[in-house]
Amino acid sequence: MLSKTLSPIIFGATSLGNLFRAASDREKSAIVQQWMSSGVSPVVIDSAGKYGAGLSLEVIGRELSRLGVAPEDVMISNKLAWRRIPLTTPEPTFEPGVWIDIKHDAVQDISYDGILRCWEEGNRLLGNYEARLVSVHDPDEYLDAASDATDRQQRLGDIIAAYRALVELRDAGQVAGVGVGAKNWRVIAELDKHCDLDWVMFANSLTILEHPPELVQLIDALHARDIAVVNSALFHGGFLLGGEFYNYRKVDPTLADDAKRLQTRQRLMATCADVGYSMFDVGVAFGKSHPGVTSIALSSSRADRVSEHVRAAAQTIPAEAWAVFRQRRLIDAAYPYV
Repeated sequence: MLSKTLSPIIFGATSLGNLFRAASDREKSAIVQQWMSSGVSPVVIDSAGKYGAGLSLEVIGRELSRLGVAPEDVMISNKLAWRRIPLTTPEPTFEPGVWIDIKHDAVQDISYDGILRCWEEGNRLLGNYEARLVSVHDPDEYLDAASDATDRQQRLGDIIAAYRALVELRDAGQVAGVGVGAKNWRVIAELDKHCDLDWVMFANSLTILEHPPELVQLIDALHARDIAVVNSALFHGGFLLGGEFYNYRKVDPTLADDAKRLQTRQRLMATCADVGYSMFDVGVAFGKSHPGVTSIALSSSRADRVSEHVRAAAQTIPAEAWAVFRQRRLIDAAYPYV
């Protein structure tokens, strides 16, 4: 049962795919080495064919092999839906401006056969390793691209067929668990009605900035069924840590919603200073506060931050500190877990 066996922290591998910047091979090597020497067991690495059009998977396989890591000593999660194709334009077309200095483009491939192609390609890129956790990546974005209700229903059918293929892999013992990762938590709730899931990954969803009661209730229900919950993107793509991007979109202070988010970020940072904890520590602690959250996923482009991530994942914030956030209306009054 994954909810009992996953580590409290999962290491996200976006930086290995050159998210926002092209890290050097030396930097990437150091990151993987720090994961493997972190003391976390099992070491769980979360990647995707979308991360640098497969570059992240290639780096993981290369560096684990260089370190002589036995396949049974690491668990790799590959979020499936994208396959690499030749790069024929000045920059990749699948997410322009996000993946830097990569040598391939990527195409979406969601169907029964398509998801198997993604799985097979991912394992080839990993070399001596295989993905043990699999999912359909960003099904919310696939559904959002529908032209009308009929097209959306067809796309939902594609996703359900893809999950049928993944469940067959699980039942044949070729993968350890089937899950779903999405930024729109409502799509996770929708797919949960159609698919046999072992785990779910929420992104940009349950954070100190945003934690709607309906989402909290959904995690309550998943927890009651022993479905593992991984909470990721706790800082909305680095926004809460002072970054220029909110949910992978550059913030525009002239937009009312962005202006409000910037004001809230300022208030959160000021309150963190007042209670004596960093924004990073507070964000991680809130992200794992729900008892249904099995693991948190944290990514970094710097090896020296891995130990900080492990420390933060084990830290708790005292109730009196949370009370200050609540008094300043920075935490929903209905949220019961801090």
